[in-house]
Amino acid sequence: MEIKYGKGKTQYGPGVEINLTGNEVATAIAAYLTAHNIHIDGARTIRVNGDLCSTGRVYVDPSGFAIDHNNGQKYDGRGPNIKRGPE
Repeated sequence: MEIKYGKGKTQYGPGVEINLTGNEVATAIAAYLTAHNIHIDGARTIRVNGDLCSTGRVYVDPSGFAIDHNNGQKYDGRGPNIKRGPE
């Protein structure tokens, strides 16, 4: 997984881009199913739109942010030098 500032050119900021491998996308889908009380036992193949997923991308709008709890870093959608009020 790679988290970085996006390439958005809006007046509000670049946004945040989260890039996932195909395995990470499949893990996210499996976790979503589990969170919604769908439990699978045994081998499975997870496809996205009929195909095996090789990559995924999540874009966070400049109005939002993402926090990487692995290292405690906050990625504000408005850019790296933005200070918001208390959250």
